[in-house]
Amino acid sequence: MVFFLALLIDGALAGAIYALIALAFVLVYKASRMINFAIGEWVMWGALLVATGVHALGLGLIGAVTFGCAGMISLAFAFSRLVLRRMTTPPVITLVMITLGLGAVMRGVGAVIFAGVPSAVSLPIPADPIMIDGVPIATDKLVAAIVATLCIALVGAFYRRSRTGLALQAIADDRQTAMSVGIDVDHHLLIVWGIAGVISVAAGVLWTFVSGGGFGLALVGLKVFPIVIIGGLDSIAGAILGAIIIGVLESLGAGYLDPRLGGGFGNIASYLLLIVMLLARPTGLLGRPRIERV
Repeated sequence: MVFFLALLIDGALAGAIYALIALAFVLVYKASRMINFAIGEWVMWGALLVATGVHALGLGLIGAVTFGCAGMISLAFAFSRLVLRRMTTPPVITLVMITLGLGAVMRGVGAVIFAGVPSAVSLPIPADPIMIDGVPIATDKLVAAIVATLCIALVGAFYRRSRTGLALQAIADDRQTAMSVGIDVDHHLLIVWGIAGVISVAAGVLWTFVSGGGFGLALVGLKVFPIVIIGGLDSIAGAILGAIIIGVLESLGAGYLDPRLGGGFGNIASYLLLIVMLLARPTGLLGRPRIERV
C-alpha cells in the first residue's frame, strides 16, 4: 500500500508540472485555434534562457527568471507580429507546418546560442524527502508542484476575472463577434502568446530542477499532446485533469508494469490511453464539440 501511495503522489506531483505546460498550449489554442507543436521547444528555450542568466550573466535566480521571461515575451511578440499577423485565414496544414518549422528553427538556433551554457538550474530546496505515515514524498517535486499550482491559479484568475481575460474568452467563443464589439484580436493574440512564453519559463525551470534540462527538454512537448486531447483541446480544466491522469498513469505504469513488461512502458501508457479516448470520446473529457450550422 505504501508503494502504491508513493507512486500515486509522485505521479500527481509530476502531473502539476504537466498541467502548467498544457495550460500554455490550451490558452494559445483557445484564442487562435492554432496547435503549437513547438511547445516543447518553448519550454526548452525558457529553461535555457534562465540557465544563461544564472551561469553566463550571473544575475541570480530572480534576475535570471526575469531575463528568461523578457526573452520569451520578445520571441512571442516577434513570432506573432512577423509571422502570424501576416496570415489571413490560412489552411490548417499551414498552421501545423508553421509551428513544426518554428520548433526546428528553435532547436537549431538554440544549439548555437546556448552552446556551452550549463543547463542546470538549482533552487534552495533541501534534497531529503518528507515522510508522511511512512510514505516518502520528494521535496523537490512537492515544491515544484506547489509553484506550478500557484502559477496555474494566477493564470486562471487572470483569464476569468480581468478585462483582458474576458476578451480572450470572447475571442475563443466567436472571433467575428468579438471583433464586431471592438475587441482588438491581434493585440490580444499578442498578449496570449506572451503569456505562453512566461508560462514556458516557469515550466522549464521547474522541469529542469526536478528532472534535468538541456536540449532533451524539448521532448516534454510530446507528453502534452495526449494530455490536451484527453482533457479536451479547448478546456483549461480538462488540461489540468488530463495532466494529473497522465502523471499518475505514467508513475503507476513505471512502478508496476515496467518490471514485468520491460522498461519504458510507463512512457507509452499515456498514448495507449490517448487511442482509447479518441475512439470513445474524440472531444476529450471536458472538451466541447464544435457545432457548425450548414
